[in-house]
Amino acid sequence: MQRNNGIIATGGSNVVGNAVASGRDASAEVRDSGLNQTGGGQQHSPQEIGDLLSRLIDELGRSAHPDRADLIEAAEDAREEVASPAPRKGKLKLIATALVGAVPGFTALAALAKTIEEAVHGL
Repeated sequence: MQRNNGIIATGGSNVVGNAVASGRDASAEVRDSGLNQTGGGQQHSPQEIGDLLSRLIDELGRSAHPDRADLIEAAEDAREEVASPAPRKGKLKLIATALVGAVPGFTALAALAKTIEEAVHGL
């Protein structure tokens, strides 16, 4: 990936990690840089997922997302579920997928939600 110091994305865009592509049928790709922001197949403990959800709740609280109250409630439900003695993976996957779908215009939230989704799928 070539360096771009000042990206302006208009029209269709795709964001993956720290790569941004803009334009019709845009595609962003991040090659292995030694930094792995998302799960990438890495196994996460329920405690780590709970910590990620807590971080998402905090970030949502500071955001201007129009549905932040509902998203916070969903993330709190997921945090309670993952902390339960027998977390229901199907319920967690649905919540994680819904969170990812709800924050596409908020890049930092979207990246964190994607990390949570991948962590949940790795349970």
